[in-house]
This record gives sequence, C-alpha cells and structure tokens, in this order.
Amino acid sequence: MRYIATLIALTAASPALAASGPFLSLHNTNFIVLLAFILFIAVLFKFKVPGMINKMLDERSAGIKSELDEARALRDDAQALLASYERKQKEVQEQADRIVAHAKEDAAAAAEQAKEDLKVSIARRLQAAEDQIASAEASAVREVRDTAATVAIAAAREVIAKQMTAADGNKLITDAIAEVEAKLH
Repeated sequence: MRYIATLIALTAASPALAASGPFLSLHNTNFIVLLAFILFIAVLFKFKVPGMINKMLDERSAGIKSELDEARALRDDAQALLASYERKQKEVQEQADRIVAHAKEDAAAAAEQAKEDLKVSIARRLQAAEDQIASAEASAVREVRDTAATVAIAAAREVIAKQMTAADGNKLITDAIAEVEAKLH
C-alpha cells in the first residue's frame, strides 16, 4: 500500500517533465524537487514515521474508545443513581402518605375522644346543676318548714296566751324547769 502511494506521488510529479532542458539534470529544479521529495519519503520510511503515525492514531483511537467507554459507564452510573433517587423519592412519598393517613386517623380519634370527654363534662355539669337545684329545693323546703313552724309557734303562743291564766303559766314554767333538771342529771 505504501509503495503504491509512492508511485502515485511520483507520477503526479509528471508536470515536471514539461520543464525546458533535460529532465535528469541537476540544473532542472523540477528534478531537484523530485529527488528531494523521494529522499523525504525515503527518510520517512527509514524512521518508520508511517508506523509512528499509525501508532499515534491507534493510541488516539484507543484513548477515544476508553473515553467513550468511561462516558458510557458514567451514563450508566448516572442512570442507576437517578433510578435510585426516583425509588427513594417514591419511598419518601409513600412514607409521607402513611404519615398523613396516620395523622388523619389520630385526628379523628382525638376528635372522637374530645366528643366523649365533652359528653362526660356535660353530664357532670348537668349532674352538678341538678344537685344544686335539689339542694336549693331542700333549702327552700326547710325554709318554708322553719317559717311554717315559726308561724305555727307564734299562732300557738297567741292562742295559748289568750287562753292561759297566770297560774297555768307558772305551773308550766315549773314543769319545764323540772324536766330540764331531770334531763341534765
């Protein structure tokens, strides 16, 4: 392949034959350029420049391939990381939903407990009010009885005072004193 390229380069130099004078003369600049070009190509092959260029191109190709492989690996890692974060986000969302549902249940239970506590409080207050009403009733009944007893005693006193004589009064006083003396001893 290299030799074919060299022959093509030599035949491409055919316009050099159009120069005046003999072509194979050192006075012909076209011939000198042709010799320099052939010498340059020979030096390149001597020092294995095409091999070095191929080696450099192969190294560059290998470097690009390794960079592509690394980029693919990074892309795969990024996709795995993205999938992991999406999975975590889904788990966090599910946990948040569970927390909200639990909070709603707790709120409903607390509301129910508050209703029960309110019923108990109302029942207790009703009982206290009924007790106060009963106490006020009993107090009013006592007051009415006391007033009735006071009125009855006053009425009896008046009746007795009108019907009783001084001797009867002295006798009642003496009997009352005797009764108190008997009860004290």
